[in-house]
Amino acid sequence: MSYPTKPRVLIPRAEIDDVVTRLAAEISRDYRDKNLLMLGILKGAFVFMADLVRRLDFPLEVEFIRLSSYSSGQQTQGSVKVVQGLRRNLKGRHVLIVEDIVDTGITLSFLIDYLKKKKASSVRLCALTDKVSRRRVPVEIDYKGLTVPDKFLVGYGLDFNEQYRNLPDICVLED
Repeated sequence: MSYPTKPRVLIPRAEIDDVVTRLAAEISRDYRDKNLLMLGILKGAFVFMADLVRRLDFPLEVEFIRLSSYSSGQQTQGSVKVVQGLRRNLKGRHVLIVEDIVDTGITLSFLIDYLKKKKASSVRLCALTDKVSRRRVPVEIDYKGLTVPDKFLVGYGLDFNEQYRNLPDICVLED
């Protein structure tokens, strides 16, 4: 089996910067006076979340969770497990999930239910990219960056077998 290895730029860094700035303005408008906990999903969201929090000018807390729904390769397994859980009590907190890409919706649906069981005051979702063509479970994205095609994407935190996360642009892998 041969793996695609040549990345082609789909969304250049300048366009990503514009989207992150827009999302930060929307989040600032809605959360400026709230006790916000931004929850990044590892590993993919770390680059996006770092850029996003630097554009917010109000007090907030940052937390990470690591979930697993993909094996090595490109296909989801359909079940989700918590690999690294939360270290903070969420009761009464406003939680904003930060995700790099919403694909099938399986992982995000699981996480939203998980957080609601922890009695968060509110749970909303900010996603840099939305691959709506692959959705299997409905998920509401409160702060959406860009809709992307049904291609395997890498760069800006997105990976293929732990490679390519460091690319500054969002790219498509080609053979």
